Amino acid sequence: MRLFLSLLAIVSTAACVTTTPPQPTSSGPQVPVSVARAIEVTRVIEPVAESVCRRETPRQNCDFAILVNRDPSSGINAFQTIDPETGRPVVILTIGLIQEVRNADELAFVIGHEVAHHIAGHLDAQLEAARAGAQILGARAQAEGATQAEIIEAAQAGALIGARQFSQSAELEADALGTIIACRAGFDPTIGAEFFNQLPDPGVQILGTHPPNAVRIATVRQTAARSC
Repeated sequence: MRLFLSLLAIVSTAACVTTTPPQPTSSGPQVPVSVARAIEVTRVIEPVAESVCRRETPRQNCDFAILVNRDPSSGINAFQTIDPETGRPVVILTIGLIQEVRNADELAFVIGHEVAHHIAGHLDAQLEAARAGAQILGARAQAEGATQAEIIEAAQAGALIGARQFSQSAELEADALGTIIACRAGFDPTIGAEFFNQLPDPGVQILGTHPPNAVRIATVRQTAARSC
């Protein structure tokens, strides 16, 4: 993790400072979010994400670390993972993404979406979906008299199919929960979801990893109408 520098040295510590954290504002679509502003957004949204996590899944580690990858070659990306040494949930934002978002609402929505993956247990569920797909296609190939190499190839294909079929539903679930988290932190998730229009639209793909952008934006608007 040498390339990853913490936006906040330890986010949980930042949430405990005695000064009042900056309040989020919707700044419109043309004001760039700097790394400094990203720190402010993180300070506001992380305690809300932690609170939702502890309420929804109290047995999980909910002490989120939100880090930035400053490697300019890392592209525009954000993802959630687990620190293998501590079990702490980690959200990685690339410097490219921070520079690409147009306002605090977009960045808050991205962070809300990523922490939602952890709260919903998507990493473990995706691994299980991949395992199930591998077992199904591997067993089918074996029953049909395939060679060992063909069985392995079938199992690998099954794992890919299982993981990708799960991925689309997981993305929409994270969009919905991320909407609630961003909203409770004082941001406007409907403005935040406009970030999808900055990204290539995957369209309708049976084995695509992400749903169409229009479906995701509709999910955010529907959730916001019910919950914000």
